[in-house]
Amino acid sequence: MQVGQSWKIALSALKKNKLQTALTMVGMTIGVATVLTMISVGTGAQAAIHDQVLAAGMNLLVIHAGNFETKEDMGDGADGGVVPAAYDPVVDRPALVRVQSDGVAEDPNEDFKHKRGYQRPGDLMPGRGAAHTLTLADAEMLRRIRGVQYVSSGVRDSTMVANGETKHFAALHGDDVMEERIRRAWRFPFGRFFTKAEEEKGENVVVLGAYASEQLFGLDDPVGKRVTIKGESFKVVGVISSGSWMMVPAEGDDQFDAVYVPVTTLQRMLQRPYLSTISVTTASSGDVTRVLKLVQQTLRRRHGIGEEMADDFIVVSEARKALSLGVKPNMVSVVTGNVNGLERVTLDQLGKTLDEASSTMTALLTSIAAVSLVVGGIGVMNIMLLSVTQRTREIGIRRAVGAKAEDVLAQFLLEAMTLSLVGGMIGIALGCAASVYLTRAVQWSTKISGAAILLSFGISAAIGIFFGYYPALQASQLTPIDALGAE
Repeated sequence: MQVGQSWKIALSALKKNKLQTALTMVGMTIGVATVLTMISVGTGAQAAIHDQVLAAGMNLLVIHAGNFETKEDMGDGADGGVVPAAYDPVVDRPALVRVQSDGVAEDPNEDFKHKRGYQRPGDLMPGRGAAHTLTLADAEMLRRIRGVQYVSSGVRDSTMVANGETKHFAALHGDDVMEERIRRAWRFPFGRFFTKAEEEKGENVVVLGAYASEQLFGLDDPVGKRVTIKGESFKVVGVISSGSWMMVPAEGDDQFDAVYVPVTTLQRMLQRPYLSTISVTTASSGDVTRVLKLVQQTLRRRHGIGEEMADDFIVVSEARKALSLGVKPNMVSVVTGNVNGLERVTLDQLGKTLDEASSTMTALLTSIAAVSLVVGGIGVMNIMLLSVTQRTREIGIRRAVGAKAEDVLAQFLLEAMTLSLVGGMIGIALGCAASVYLTRAVQWSTKISGAAILLSFGISAAIGIFFGYYPALQASQLTPIDALGAE
């Protein structure tokens, strides 16, 4: 007998007992819906953990133009070496000290007050290479490094921003559109980031950091309004705020007490064809150390820096910068140097630990939910055994008119699979709806993947075959004489 004919017979039999069929499918529906919901909740939790780690910028490297001079280049009488926060003691580099202008011994930071010590001007004074050492070609080359996810070119300045008579002094960032992808913790309570088209045209559009926006416009929506930057009028297209508990907008903050314009616009305004910074993110937070070394090697090769010469740039990783805050300069190398592969240890292991904990919880929840699938499968077997008993005469007649044992086996197996698959598809729909509800109503992070849906569908089919095989086998083993004589 052909499979198509077997399907027709199976469907006809199920339609005759609609209530029985519906009740049997309920178990499968609940089981599949529960399993899919638990998988989506667990997967969403893992994704949320991963996003929080990346949102903190722990996979971020920032390359600054310019550097310090080496102690050897300073000549006799140089002060003791000071290692900047970005210095990697694992890489064989000479000790570095700050550049002093015209032999002046005073600390250029002595009278300069700033929220963050590492942002003081003396800490980034150009030394061996002037601060125009980074170019767009450098940024393009860094995109080719294995493990690099996004690269953003930037020009940095500071300026007075004016909204009529209201003025606020803020950091001025000229960035390309990739900066939005790099800063995963950014949220837009108002508007958007500037577009690629606006960047290419060098348009006068600006995105305000949340703190800067509050100082200029209060809590009002500033989108569509205009501000003045360096004598030019800019249209506000968005406001950036933080979506991570790790970063809170505050005064002096380099991300949120700042204004953002297209890099091409700021280069035109400042007549500055070179870059101040290049931001690089890695696909994995545990890959930062390896990529950092490749970035150093690539830029040194491109800039023609000899083996005994210092870098004409500084590479800062977020983890090293965080550990260096508040630490005396001559102790920075000790703090960062005693932990080989700092990012791998602190970030990769942290991420793996959180992922493992989340995976374990997902597996536990899914296992508990899978019990309902087993119950649903037993329900299918129970109904199919009852069906075989009720339809013994029908089986006998079919066998008497020429149906083979395998035809009867196929019919009842297809009935069991139909019950499981239809129940499973309804369960998938309910599981998706439950996940959406949890996301919108309870604010849980859920993630429904195509793999999870296919897995649920496959499990439904497998349960139909597994729990339907024994009743189908029982039906196929009935002889015409036994079947017709049973009633």
